[in-house]
Amino acid sequence: MIDQVLITQASSAESESGPAQQAWSRLLRAAAATKRELAAELQEAHGISITAYEALHVLSTAEDQQLKRGVLAERLALTPSGVTRLLEGLEQAGLVEKAACATDLRVSYARLTDAGRERLRAASCGHTGSIRALFERHLAPGEVEQLAELLGRLPGAQEEEGDVCPAAAAEVAAVADASSERTP
Repeated sequence: MIDQVLITQASSAESESGPAQQAWSRLLRAAAATKRELAAELQEAHGISITAYEALHVLSTAEDQQLKRGVLAERLALTPSGVTRLLEGLEQAGLVEKAACATDLRVSYARLTDAGRERLRAASCGHTGSIRALFERHLAPGEVEQLAELLGRLPGAQEEEGDVCPAAAAEVAAVADASSERTP
């Protein structure tokens, strides 16, 4: 819902004027469209939503593969009630478990289970392949790397330490290498 409101606002801003408004509008629309496409592929191939995949990924990169539920909500840009609903489903599926804090009983953690690690591993190869294919369909060699560099300058675009999944990092490196090999 919020994405749609932002896209509508950005579209009206694009018609007003200027390259900054045009870039903003196109960034929002492209992000929404690519996320929808990748989400559908992930759901069809692995029976998991893109938000659930992102939660498993974030937990997999966290210390002890667990995070406070509130921290997970922030990292996923979800409300507290949104992360609660997400985690309930992941807990029922056995992919995540609730863990109590040993020093503060008011605090609970979401912890990745063995089944969650396996589901993430199984989905990661296909998902990162889908990401690569999507970019290769729409961008010329070298443009993926250029786009990543440009977007990396925007606020909040840099990963926090420990946020990068090794498989995803290797996939990005492979795309960059393939793009540079095809550049004349």
